[in-house]
Amino acid sequence: MKATAKAHPIQGIVKYHGMRDEQLRMPYHDSISVCTAPSHTKTTVEFDFEREEDTYIVDGEELEGRAKERVDDVVDYVRKTSDAPHAVYGVKLESENSFPTNVGLGSSASGFAAAAMALAKAAELEWSRPEISTIARRGSASAARAVTGGFSHLYDGLNDEDCRSERIETDLEGDLRIVIGLVPSYKETEQAHKEAADSHMFQARMAHIHEQIAEARDALREGEFDRTFELAEHDSLSLAATTMTGPAGWVYWQPATLRVFNAVRELRSEENIPAYFSTDTGASVYVNTTDEHAERVKETLEDCGVTAAIWQVGGPARVLDESEALF
Repeated sequence: MKATAKAHPIQGIVKYHGMRDEQLRMPYHDSISVCTAPSHTKTTVEFDFEREEDTYIVDGEELEGRAKERVDDVVDYVRKTSDAPHAVYGVKLESENSFPTNVGLGSSASGFAAAAMALAKAAELEWSRPEISTIARRGSASAARAVTGGFSHLYDGLNDEDCRSERIETDLEGDLRIVIGLVPSYKETEQAHKEAADSHMFQARMAHIHEQIAEARDALREGEFDRTFELAEHDSLSLAATTMTGPAGWVYWQPATLRVFNAVRELRSEENIPAYFSTDTGASVYVNTTDEHAERVKETLEDCGVTAAIWQVGGPARVLDESEALF
């Protein structure tokens, strides 16, 4: 049985950091994000009775080591859950990204979301997207939100009934433009998540994160652009303070990252343009603005010496027609 799915990566609005359960990838607290399009991951999976071993290929490279183990966790959960007789066979998974990976643009989110959606279809799991988000979460907590798409909220919890993603309806989706400032700098987030609680800033972040979640949900429901993305900008700084003060002293930002921060603040103060920067655990920058100002923001980022592109809000992960399969 073969199936193909497509999912969009995410930008964190109120970001999670650290996991209370590393095996099930259950975070310490809730998180909210928005999917970005047209960037996407497409994934094809097939259970084949002639295949003796599972094989995973991403952008032409076969996975091994820890990367393979993370996909194993997702595949094994689908096998355990499915009643389809063919789900016990070996699986081939092939995935392609339409955008740069490992630069802070959420590729693990779209990758595991597309994989979860395709695996659920191939294994004949008739599940809702919030339910499928629990499959994706086992690969990446951010992937849970990429399954439900748009603006989504991943709830904290100790089980799959609670720790799943749901979409937040908001009027901001249509006019939002996300200008990407690409700063190529390889990053690795898994170790940072493991040592999150060792930062002396972690408890300070935990003390205010629940209020930030409530504030973000309210701002989104009210359709308040400035309130939503000013909060996202501040949360980016809070996250960085936590990662930088952990045992390894992770510093993801590069000089170009800081140039973009300063330029965005100048757009607000000198030209009254609604523009707010945001970063996840990486050097690349999201700048949230409106359709009217997107080109001006893009020019500004290019003047900072970075490659820029204008993206918009992406929808939920979805199963594609069999004619779009990668193999």
